[in-house]
Amino acid sequence: MSIDLTAASITEVVQKTFEGAEDERVKELFTRLVQHLHEFTREVRLTGEEWFKAMDLLERVGKTCTPTRQEFVLLSDILGLSVLVDLIHHPGGGSVTDSTLLGPFYVEGRPTAENGSDISGEVAGTPLFFNGRVVGPDGTAVVGAEVDTWHSDGEGSYDVQMQDKLHGQPAMRALLTTDDEGRFWYRTVAPRYYPVPDDGPCGEILRAANRSPMRPEHLHFWLHAEGFEPLITMLVRGDDPYVERDAVFGVRQSLVVDFVQHDAGESAPDGTPMDESFQTVERTFVLARKEC
Repeated sequence: MSIDLTAASITEVVQKTFEGAEDERVKELFTRLVQHLHEFTREVRLTGEEWFKAMDLLERVGKTCTPTRQEFVLLSDILGLSVLVDLIHHPGGGSVTDSTLLGPFYVEGRPTAENGSDISGEVAGTPLFFNGRVVGPDGTAVVGAEVDTWHSDGEGSYDVQMQDKLHGQPAMRALLTTDDEGRFWYRTVAPRYYPVPDDGPCGEILRAANRSPMRPEHLHFWLHAEGFEPLITMLVRGDDPYVERDAVFGVRQSLVVDFVQHDAGESAPDGTPMDESFQTVERTFVLARKEC
């Protein structure tokens, strides 16, 4: 019966409308979603005014999305949902490098770069030299792995947030390939901590909760290699003031690293004499093999 429903009976009626779904996973997902959504509504006794505000919020989240900004992903991030999904399927604790959330600033169609290249896009900032290596669980080099990397500039802005300044050109992001020893390396500029975009609906939520919008200084990576599981991860500066207060809950202790400071006059990892101070970061990434 779908008439004369009560607050107690409507849940089961709505759930039954998904019994005809051909995909069992679709049936399970929506049946459980209805269950928990209705239970939440009854528990907090959601008012009509609050429902309208919620619908308005979701509408504005959608309208805030652009080709270079995903407000729905940010909403998932600040509610901890993005990290929860990752933790369920990648709890960590083993020899494989821990994963974490993708974040809203990944962009497809990034430029490819040769190892040793300067990927900064000529953005000004403190030089940073990154040296990485990709291996399997047994320590064997993973040759030909594709490594996406991207990060903010020294003021905490990504290239997609500086379209006018950069004339629409990408910066501080590239796709590199590991060599015969599983190594990849590049030069860029040091990133900085920054706030997640808070000029939209997600910012309203953070302010209402009196929460900081800040993320600690970090570098993003997305690694792909034949025969191995993809890895989305990041490396976080250990002495960053926000390392324990990440607005999107993405920091894992195993991903906290040293951004080593070097004085002017020292040589860069590639042997180049530096007339200004610079930073270096090193990391070995361990990929999990795909199960047959």
